[in-house]
Amino acid sequence: MSASPPDRVRVLEALRDVQDPELHKSIVDLDMVKEVQIRDGTVQVEALLTIGACPLRDSIVASIEERLRSLPGVREVRVSLGVMTPDQRQALITKLRGGEVSAQRRSSFLTAESATRVIVVASGKGGVGKSTVTVNLAAALRREGRRVGIMDADVYGFSIPRMMGLSGQPTLIDQMIIPLEQDGIRVMSIGFLLPDEGEAVVWRGPMLHKTLTTFIGEVHWGDDLEYLLIDLPPGTGDVSITLAQTLPQSHMVIVTTPQVAAVKVAQRAAKMAEKVNMEVIGIVENMSGFRPAPGADPVYIFGRGGGLRLAELLGVPLLGEIPLDPAIREGSDAGVPIVASAPDTPAGRAFRQVAERLAERVPVPTR
Repeated sequence: MSASPPDRVRVLEALRDVQDPELHKSIVDLDMVKEVQIRDGTVQVEALLTIGACPLRDSIVASIEERLRSLPGVREVRVSLGVMTPDQRQALITKLRGGEVSAQRRSSFLTAESATRVIVVASGKGGVGKSTVTVNLAAALRREGRRVGIMDADVYGFSIPRMMGLSGQPTLIDQMIIPLEQDGIRVMSIGFLLPDEGEAVVWRGPMLHKTLTTFIGEVHWGDDLEYLLIDLPPGTGDVSITLAQTLPQSHMVIVTTPQVAAVKVAQRAAKMAEKVNMEVIGIVENMSGFRPAPGADPVYIFGRGGGLRLAELLGVPLLGEIPLDPAIREGSDAGVPIVASAPDTPAGRAFRQVAERLAERVPVPTR
């Protein structure tokens, strides 16, 4: 005896398991299911896309079909797609922002009660591997099941898109920007908004400030985000001040190499953090000893102990020492962090250790 076709309530309950792949919420909760019709074992669903050019429309259709075909009594599933009206999009945006439309309430991590932990990764000077540390820490946190985002605040010298293997433009729903995603890590960079990665950004301070506040306030990072890592540009200027003013609950990790010159400059980043009331929670020493062959003694090309000295000077922990390994550079160029490609290598383990200590220093609340 064949099963009876499901009723509308059961169909909607099943569709509640289907998430919008960019917004990470149920299409039912987002009011994306406009119509459901059931007749002789055939279920017809009309779903509304946020925009007509939705890049993941095929994924949404496939998810709806797969979920409904698993219901007893369903012989056929037909899915048609429409597009939300401007009023429907505004209602969606308001719902995603918790019912608030004020610019100061758009991002969940703008309040002291936020469960999202904002970690600013700084260096003071360029060339110490700050962006490399950022992407690998994000990959390590994600590996531990954390929901992670990366904001590329290095507007003039952005490199996060290449290191994460991402290209293309983010989806724009009216004034809300949906970040791109790779391996579950949400990413936003000025590089996604330029014609190509070779384009130069030639802006004065006000435009820089506007870009950063847009990335913070207009990007839909999601209310489930646990860690937002912000890749800071070298130096102690406009970007650091903007972030400190906009994100008063953020913490700083300082990246240095072992050499004295890098440590001295990194101290300036710590002084900047102190002046803007941003807590430094630890030091990462990058480009530590290089091991020329398995089992060989390490060679300290850039000196030794700079990270520990800086940590002692500042009275904060040394979170870890990252070895100098060509595979780290190769992974960055290929868009695959070494934590993702080779997590059990010495470098992969070092990054994972830093991520563990970071999570201990700045734990996320139990949800």
